[in-house]
Amino acid sequence: MIKPKALVLHAAGTNRDPDVRTALSLAGAEPEIVHLNRLRAGERRWEEYSMLVIPGGFSYADALGAGRLLALDLSSYFADEVSAFVSAGKPVIGICNGFQALVKSGILPGGRPVPALSDIERRITLTRNALGRFECRWVRMAAVSAKCLWTKTLSHNLFCPVAHGEGRFVADSEATLAALLEGDQVAFVYARADGGPAGGEYPDNPNGSAADIAGICNEAGNALGLMPHPENNVFPDRQPRTAPDFPVSGGLELFRSGVRYAAGM
Repeated sequence: MIKPKALVLHAAGTNRDPDVRTALSLAGAEPEIVHLNRLRAGERRWEEYSMLVIPGGFSYADALGAGRLLALDLSSYFADEVSAFVSAGKPVIGICNGFQALVKSGILPGGRPVPALSDIERRITLTRNALGRFECRWVRMAAVSAKCLWTKTLSHNLFCPVAHGEGRFVADSEATLAALLEGDQVAFVYARADGGPAGGEYPDNPNGSAADIAGICNEAGNALGLMPHPENNVFPDRQPRTAPDFPVSGGLELFRSGVRYAAGM
């Protein structure tokens, strides 16, 4: 298999770049961590890459809200480039802070890949956890989308950590939430220890997300955003001793799905 080149986007404050690079390398990609300023200066070009990963951390110290300033970068300086990337069907994944940026830039849940700032519809957002505190622990997720290219080949639920204070998924209306569910855009939901849905209950649902949503994809299924960190469970010997009894998978299987798709384009 030809190794697809993966762009790991770096901004001031992101800190999961090396973890994502390791996961992508193990999955068979050729990852490169690239600062936004190098793209802006033309030292690297978006079209050189077959995959895009926006990692977690605290981009721009979460000033004005988690992922908000990184979202402005994507919607302003790089709107055309990101639109072309997403429209081409290339795999895109935003994790934690990256998920927040994808939502707040309008890339997710979709429509036009990157709408103009004045046209972004605030149908969904990621806001403060229901209990008002930072959650940093391991959770379970069930993959529920047949549309999302990242999840359709997963054999088991995922087991990986969360580390966020603003991960609660909310929608502006029940109609918006229903449209996401009916459109098969809900990619992951939080799950109980027995593999069933969390049912909105803490601690299985760590942040109070509506409908237990842990991640969503765009209408085409190539762009995924999720709050938990699959890149932090790619070595089986590093799982906590409290791993569930039912079959679970580490995050490496998720990255392999994206890499295989990119390699076949």
